Amino acid sequence: MKRTLLCLFFLSNIFFVKAQQPKKPNTSEVYESIKKLNFLGSVLYVAAHPDDENTRLISYFSNEIKARTAYLSITRGDGGQNLIGSELRELLGIIRTQELLAARRIDGGEQFFTRANDFGYSKHPDETLAIWNKDEVLKDVVSIIRKFKPDVIINRFNLASAGKTHGHHTSSAMLSAEAFDLVGDATFKSHNLYKPWQPKRLFFNTGWWFYGSRENFAKADKSKMLSFNTGVYYPSSGLSNSEIASLSRSQHQSQGFGSTGSRGTQKEYVELLKGEFSENGNVFEGIDTTWSRVEGGKVIGEILSNVEQNFDFKNPSASISELVKAYKLIEELKDEHWKVIKGKQIKEIIAACAGLYMEVVADASSSYPGGEISFNVEIINRSNTSIKLNSVSIGSMNITENSTIDLQNNKREQLTLKGEISGETNYTNSYWLNNIGSLGMYNVTDKQLIGNAQTPRNIRASFEFIIDGSTVDFQKDVIYKYNDPVKGEVYQPFEILPEVTASIADKVIIFADSKEKEISVKIKATKANLNGSVSLAYPKDWKVSPKSIDFAIEQKGGEHIVNFMVTPPSYQSEGLLSPMIKVDNRTYVKELIEINYDHIPKQSILLHAESKIVRLDIQKKGQLIGYIQGAGDGIPISLRQIGYTVIELNENDVTAESLQNFDAVILGIRAYNVSDRAKFYQKEIHKYTENGGTLIVQYNTSRRTKVDKVAPYHLKLSRDRVAEEDAKVSLLNVNHEILNAPNKISENDFDGWIQERGLYFPNEWGKEFIPLLSMHDKGESSKKGSLLVAKYGKGHFIYTGLSFFRELPAGVPGAYKLFANMLSVGKNNLEKPLKN
Repeated sequence: MKRTLLCLFFLSNIFFVKAQQPKKPNTSEVYESIKKLNFLGSVLYVAAHPDDENTRLISYFSNEIKARTAYLSITRGDGGQNLIGSELRELLGIIRTQELLAARRIDGGEQFFTRANDFGYSKHPDETLAIWNKDEVLKDVVSIIRKFKPDVIINRFNLASAGKTHGHHTSSAMLSAEAFDLVGDATFKSHNLYKPWQPKRLFFNTGWWFYGSRENFAKADKSKMLSFNTGVYYPSSGLSNSEIASLSRSQHQSQGFGSTGSRGTQKEYVELLKGEFSENGNVFEGIDTTWSRVEGGKVIGEILSNVEQNFDFKNPSASISELVKAYKLIEELKDEHWKVIKGKQIKEIIAACAGLYMEVVADASSSYPGGEISFNVEIINRSNTSIKLNSVSIGSMNITENSTIDLQNNKREQLTLKGEISGETNYTNSYWLNNIGSLGMYNVTDKQLIGNAQTPRNIRASFEFIIDGSTVDFQKDVIYKYNDPVKGEVYQPFEILPEVTASIADKVIIFADSKEKEISVKIKATKANLNGSVSLAYPKDWKVSPKSIDFAIEQKGGEHIVNFMVTPPSYQSEGLLSPMIKVDNRTYVKELIEINYDHIPKQSILLHAESKIVRLDIQKKGQLIGYIQGAGDGIPISLRQIGYTVIELNENDVTAESLQNFDAVILGIRAYNVSDRAKFYQKEIHKYTENGGTLIVQYNTSRRTKVDKVAPYHLKLSRDRVAEEDAKVSLLNVNHEILNAPNKISENDFDGWIQERGLYFPNEWGKEFIPLLSMHDKGESSKKGSLLVAKYGKGHFIYTGLSFFRELPAGVPGAYKLFANMLSVGKNNLEKPLKN
């Protein structure tokens, strides 16, 4: 138990706190890598989103079977919610991409993606595949299969679930099944990069939940199913497979998927969909997974089998001579696929057995095309093996150090390389964000990048060694690191960025009247002694003054703020405000966004610098708003845009007395799902409402609430949602105050909404509630629970599942008007009161 706890602590530190640290395998890990080196079989797991994957099965195939295992996530999860920050859409997709990579570093898998964009919840695969552009996504899936060459493919979701679950889920299974039949067809062209390949079997990862209950599954026909004990224990790590899988799944922090490890036998089932059934229970039946699989591999297998059998845990370097012999033979293989894969694996093992450490650290976290940079190189051999360094080079910068150095045991060697970043070097941006895409697809022009989890680093160091008399080369990404007084050694990617970037803090700026506003533009320099000018691109019916502002920034990394006066038209209008920076006859239009969480590497993203500006004809009543955050959203910022004073409240200090001066109190999204204090402050906010206040509770999921009831009256949450953002909305109680004052609401106010109408609507409520809206997706019955209001004592209780957390930050005018009316209810001083 003590060893298990130590391993868990070790893994937590490596993967949660120091996500960028290089691998430093111990001898047990080296031995397991040698066993994996001797297995030539591959499994591809397919599903729709980050966190859909079964980490138990991925870890099992990778760590127990020793198969090369990968997860193909059709999307990057851009359409989900975020429990750890305010990032949504493409920025959330960046986080979830990195969370998947963090998960794979733990469970031993690899990671792939298609160009499909997670556009939000979809109720049917027909809609999903139409929005994604099915033909193009299918090409991506076929291309990835041909590249990875799996022997076995396993789908997470059921082909027969159309209309019963998320459309993305069913679509992932449909695409995988169709691709299985196409990958071996040479006439099917899929980006023309890889040769046809035919997997042996296609499975569906079934289980009792697909049958509705354990009892139903126990009665199910299992004649076409295989089962595995994924609860196996790994003595070399002190962990069960289930514990490793839980650590992997817990990387999905943005989705709140922290998982507790378990121990003991645990069965997983796969059901054959295509191919020959395996009678012996082995998914690789009939597939040679030994070195004899490849021409010239038999002798390699004999050498490596001997290495595995005679591995010395106290002196792993004793295996280097035989490993180098096998490496030379691998380099001569005609099978390019296994030559590349096994060549990379065996070089990592050779380095680990020698304790050979290589690191190239830039003297700054970033540079720019044309910028000068210095690199500190560290090399150390911690074995008695004869190792000579022939050269270190950075090819993209034409830098080479050819000094031959005999690497003595445990003697650190250091070099300094200096050079200039080529002016042709691309920025280190996420490749799928370089071009404007569609609602359902990212636009990737470089076909070589399609399928990759992230952009390959363009500043890499090459090391050439003579190890035991043979030339062995290694590639290492250049990194940046520094010492943090709390975290210690912190690693970051080395970035290539534009010389200068610009940003406007607010991505949506609301003008509630025709008065001018001062808009600040922040300019950030990637180089020293930067001089230039900045101007704004803006809609023709708006005015901006001055036309241009000069600036000068002395230090690299320095920032400068300039202010423009922006005047809207007298009528409702919207458009984009975009900073443009000119330096030495070059124009820069990118914004640098940095995402920095402990469980993933720091991310630097370049997007087109712009903010949406909206002249909105809006009225409001009341001024002081209290906001209790839940899972996190940007609504307080949005409400301040239209003139409200919003105070974000500490949930520990909420009492009816402390709330009495607020015109309204709002609960952030999923507050009742995530706040352990909710059960204590709920009675206080209900008392505030009873005394005459307005309480707005935004959506909560129907499971795992922290309170017994989400409302003072009967209210039952469901999984009802309206996923079509343009679904028709009907006004039910047209005379209700919220639909009339201070802003008149019409069906036109639901034009221009994004991603969805709303989610987790109540489907039952007490007679005290008045439903105000009706809406539904195509082919479904009307949903009337999106906006419910009830009188409670002297005040008003409002429950809404409408996606204001998406619509307000997106600057949707009708959403602002409706939310202002909700905040104004009971305060309109109407001469003839409207029906409540």
